[in-house]
Amino acid sequence: MPSCIGKLTRVRFPAARENPDELREAFPPLTDKRVPMGDVFTSCNWVLRDGAPKTASKRVFLITDEDDPHSGAGSQQLITSARNTLIDLTQAGVTVEPFFISTDEKAFDVSKFYSSVLLPNSFADDDESEDDPTVLPESISITRIDELLSQMRFREVPKRALFSTPFELAPGLVIGTKGYGLVTEQKKGTYKYFVDLGDRMEVAEVRTTYVDMDQETEIEKSRMVFGMGVGATAATDADEEGTGTGAGARVVRAGQRPFYTADDIRSFRTLGLEPTIKLLGFKDRDQLAFEDNIKHSYFVYPDEMTFSGSKRTFSALLKSLVKKNKIGLVLALMRRNATPYFCALLPQEEKLDEAGWTDPAGFHLIPLPYADDIRAAPIEEACRASDSLKDSARAWIDKLSVKNGSYPPDSYPNPALAFHNAQLEASAFREQFDADAFEDLTEPKHDLIHKRAGKLIKDWKLLLLQDDSAEIVVPTTGSKRKAVSPGDFVVLSCHGARASGNLCSGPQRR
Repeated sequence: MPSCIGKLTRVRFPAARENPDELREAFPPLTDKRVPMGDVFTSCNWVLRDGAPKTASKRVFLITDEDDPHSGAGSQQLITSARNTLIDLTQAGVTVEPFFISTDEKAFDVSKFYSSVLLPNSFADDDESEDDPTVLPESISITRIDELLSQMRFREVPKRALFSTPFELAPGLVIGTKGYGLVTEQKKGTYKYFVDLGDRMEVAEVRTTYVDMDQETEIEKSRMVFGMGVGATAATDADEEGTGTGAGARVVRAGQRPFYTADDIRSFRTLGLEPTIKLLGFKDRDQLAFEDNIKHSYFVYPDEMTFSGSKRTFSALLKSLVKKNKIGLVLALMRRNATPYFCALLPQEEKLDEAGWTDPAGFHLIPLPYADDIRAAPIEEACRASDSLKDSARAWIDKLSVKNGSYPPDSYPNPALAFHNAQLEASAFREQFDADAFEDLTEPKHDLIHKRAGKLIKDWKLLLLQDDSAEIVVPTTGSKRKAVSPGDFVVLSCHGARASGNLCSGPQRR
């Protein structure tokens, strides 16, 4: 189907735009035999495993107009093999999206082969489709291509563990854990330098070197030391006296600057600790205040590959803390070059909500603040709006609220990133990018807002101007210097100042 997958193959086959048969010529279809569907699913599993191991969502698009690919002798064995390999594919986190094509001459009959091979979640969730497998649901027809193309424009961040550290529950009792960031700022990709070789572009290798300005030679990074950039420099003849920075111990004389190696700097930052999460004790859950969460927390999950039995021990600790309504206190050093923090372990049970999303079981690792990280608010008493003013505001807020109370964040991408990705897409497809055609989905629809709640907003603004709290101004104390008036100065006479050798003092402040 060049009309369906032509745009998706332009990067790999640019000539497919001028020649629709380019893909058929590069990969000619088999005419004398058919490839078993089990081999197809196995090949998809290999490609996704080796080519995209850390992709957030993995999908296979199955486009076919053949409803019985394995007819004849041995079909039952091929059906069993196809279903088993498909189960292996789905267990690896891959979703199969079927597209069955029906024509006027031949209607696609899903009951001949695919109803016994594809898993139920590959079809629609309608009850009619589950009761009668011969009915072809509309959701697996070829008309879904527009919906899937819009879904493929969503930018997803690969799920990578931020750290992998052991969790020390007690002396001699250690389990493996991995930490994940639940809130991540999406940024543009790292810029790369390319070298134009005429017929192709190659990625330039970036390498940083340190050069001695006096000797104009490259210095090994292992020989570099660190020190403060202020104050007096070390004596030039320090090495000659045997007290310089040569081999062995470094002796720093009075008045000279101390130097430290990279290991010394790392020990200052980590306090000599190794990356680990050490359990210190437990506290009641209500003692964890809202203002204690000043940074993004991490989600900790057990790692069975590091220590055998980590999941069972982790689950036992989690259930015990939930049952007793407790939280854990730990000393955490996530990475070797990081800073240790005292953190709170907030347990989370696995649960299922109405939307079908399952919250995984694990711990939220919350870095606790220092004493100077929390400051009291300068305003002790806030202004309260009247009931009539709140009712007026609630009227236009209800008109502009999202339906069903759900907000899909993927439907409103970051406009800066979306503009950047649109340029990359046009460059990859060798198309002319039209900046005027770019649509910012985060821009408010002012016409629709005024149509729905324009009158209500005007009434609320008039009522707000009549409210007494709108005239209240919070007094602020400034630390500005007092303005100097002309009367604060007096002019002194300088007659005879030069003759006496004294300097003229000029204007003096009283």
